Amino acid sequence: MRQSLPPLIAALLAPERYPDPVEAVELVETHASWLLLAGDFAYKIKKPIKLPFLDYGTLERRRLCCDAEVRLNRRFSPALYLGVEVIAGSPQHPKIGGHGEPIEFAVKMRRFAEAGRLDRVCARGELAASEVSALAAAVTAFHCDAAIAPMNSQFGLPEQVLAPALENFAELQELLPEPADQARLGPLVAWTRASFTRLEPVFAARKAAGRIRECHGDLHLANLVLIDGRVALFDCIEFSENLRWIDVASEISFTYIDLLDHRQPGLANWFLSECLSGSGDYAALTVLRFYAVYRALVRAKVAAIRAGQGDDSEGNGGLAAARDYLGLAENLSAPPSPQLIVTHGLSGCGKTRASQQLLLDAAHGPMLRVRSDVERKRLFGLAASAGSGSAVDGGIYQPAASARTYRRLREVAETCLLAGWSVVVDAAFLKRAERSEFRHLANRLGAAFFILAPPAAPEQLRELIVARLAKHHDASEATPEVLAMQMREIEALDSTERQSILENFLID
Repeated sequence: MRQSLPPLIAALLAPERYPDPVEAVELVETHASWLLLAGDFAYKIKKPIKLPFLDYGTLERRRLCCDAEVRLNRRFSPALYLGVEVIAGSPQHPKIGGHGEPIEFAVKMRRFAEAGRLDRVCARGELAASEVSALAAAVTAFHCDAAIAPMNSQFGLPEQVLAPALENFAELQELLPEPADQARLGPLVAWTRASFTRLEPVFAARKAAGRIRECHGDLHLANLVLIDGRVALFDCIEFSENLRWIDVASEISFTYIDLLDHRQPGLANWFLSECLSGSGDYAALTVLRFYAVYRALVRAKVAAIRAGQGDDSEGNGGLAAARDYLGLAENLSAPPSPQLIVTHGLSGCGKTRASQQLLLDAAHGPMLRVRSDVERKRLFGLAASAGSGSAVDGGIYQPAASARTYRRLREVAETCLLAGWSVVVDAAFLKRAERSEFRHLANRLGAAFFILAPPAAPEQLRELIVARLAKHHDASEATPEVLAMQMREIEALDSTERQSILENFLID
C-alpha cells in the first residue's frame, strides 16, 4: 500500500507526524480524499484532482475547500469539526500543525466509532424507529435554520432542476448500453419529462416559498452517525453550490431512497412522515417523487461508473447494483394506488401507536401519517410538545377550533393522495359526519378507504392517559376529563363503516 501512495500520505502513516499521542494510523481512501485516522482524531486531505463537478486541482483550491468544509459542517456538527490544520515540512518529512510554508491542508475532525454510522447500524438490522425520529428531527431543525436561496439566484429554478436529471440519463445511456437496460431507461426518461412539465409551476412556487436552502447535499446513511445516542450529520457537499443549494424535498428524498435501498421501507415511511410532521411542509410531497427518482438514478450512474472502473470497494455490486437502482426508480415512478385510512377511538386507545406500526409494517406501500394533535397546535402557532393551557372543550379544543383542525387534516390528506402517497389520519373521528367527509374525499380521488379502530377496554383508558401525561413529551393533551367528555359524545361505527375496518391489524 505504501508503495502505491503519494510520498506525503505514505509518510503520514507514521504516528510521530501528529501533534497528539498516536499509537497507529489507519488510512481510508475515497475517490476524492484520504482520511487518516490517528488516535482521537481524523485528518481529511483532499486529493489534487479536478473533475467536472469538483476542483481540488491547486493547493489554494484545497485550502479554500477545507475552510468551506469546516464552516459548512459546523452548522450541524460543531463538536466534530475542529478546524483546518497546516501540513508543513516536506512530502517525505511532513508535520501536521507544523510551522513554515504549507505543503498541504487537512480538515481535523474528532474521531467517532465507525460502527455508529447509520448505514452500518441499518445493515446490522439495529436501526430503530426512535433513532429515525431523532434523525428526522435533526434534519428538520437544520433545514429550518439553513440559509434561503435569494430569488435572483439560479438555485432551484425549474430549468436548473431538469438539467441534471436529463444529463444523468445521457450518462446512463452510455454506461448501460445493453438493449435491456436501454429499454428500461426509455420509460424513465419519458416519465421524468412528463413529470417536469406537470410540476414546472410547482418548482417555481417552491423557490418563491423559500424552500430552496443551503442544504447538506449528500444526506445518505453513511454521512449520518449515532454519537452518545444522538444523530449527527457530517461530510456535507462543500465543493459545489449547485449540489448544496437545493429544495429541502430533494434533500430528504436522498435519505428516503437510501432507506429503501437498505430494504427498510417501513423506516423509509417513518422518516418521511416524521420529517413532514416536523416541518409541516406537506406540499413537498408534490415534487418529492420526482426528486426520489432522480436520486435513485444518480446512484445507478455511480454504481455503473464504479463497475466500469473495476471498483467494488464499497460493496456496490457493480452493474447488478446499477440495475437494482433502476428497479428502485421504476417502483418510485409507478406507485400503487393510494389509500386513505382514518383512525377511530377514544383517547388512550392506542390510535397513535397503531398508526405508527402501520407505517413501519409497510404492508400498504408508501404511506405517511398526519396527526390531529400536531396539526391542531401548528394551526395555533404551538410546537407539538407545547402545552396550550386549554380547558376541556375550550381554547384550541373548542368546536370551531376542532372544525378548523379537521379541515387542515383533509387538506393534507388530499395533498398526499394527489401526490400518490397513502396516508393514515390519526385523529379521534368521534363523529360519523367527520368520518363521512374523509370517505367522500377518498371516493372523489379514487383511493381505497379504511378505518383503523384499535380495541381498548374503557376501564384501561384512564390509566393509559394518566401514564402518557406523566411523560410530558406527547402532542396529545387529553386528560381523564377529556376522556369522560368523549365517552358521552362518541358515535359508534355503523354497519357500512364496520365493513371498512382495517382487519388483521393488531397491536400489542
